Amino acid sequence: MKSMTRRTALGTALAGTAALLAPAAAGRLLAADKQIWAKSFLGKKAPELVFEKWIGTEPKREGRWLLVDFWATWCGPCRKAIPELNAFHKKFGDRLVVFGISDEPEATVLKMKTPAMDYFKAIDTKGRTKKAFAVQGIPHCVVIDPEGIVRWEGFPFLDGYELNETVLEKLLPAAAAAKPS
Repeated sequence: MKSMTRRTALGTALAGTAALLAPAAAGRLLAADKQIWAKSFLGKKAPELVFEKWIGTEPKREGRWLLVDFWATWCGPCRKAIPELNAFHKKFGDRLVVFGISDEPEATVLKMKTPAMDYFKAIDTKGRTKKAFAVQGIPHCVVIDPEGIVRWEGFPFLDGYELNETVLEKLLPAAAAAKPS
């Protein structure tokens, strides 16, 4: 037991406590152990989302849940996430606006044909939003509620903290209670 670090001991204690709590509360308690490659805004107001241009249609974002994906065409894990983000867009599109933001030029983003992105895309070659979130590694996703508070953040494939349908189901309001588009 002497070799156990304070963080590990705390994590073990929290894990035991978390098992007794509701799943959403447990996620918040254990989020301190989650590795992210950006500044944490979990439970805080998200920085302003600034873009140069939407590629294609601009979605209605006011009063909606947002899933923002920081990505690049050259990033293998980013490309791996695209089919899952497409599925989130299809399944939760009535409750969630899914969009990717790249700091690459529009021409570079448009050259990428596979995998196809069925959700919304924006570019910000100046990286203003990426800098505001202090993103150091991609893909990095954030889920923002209609009041602008970050409810989920991180690398979408991080073991034990994956962004998946179950996580989104717990975060998003029921379809009948969601605001119409």
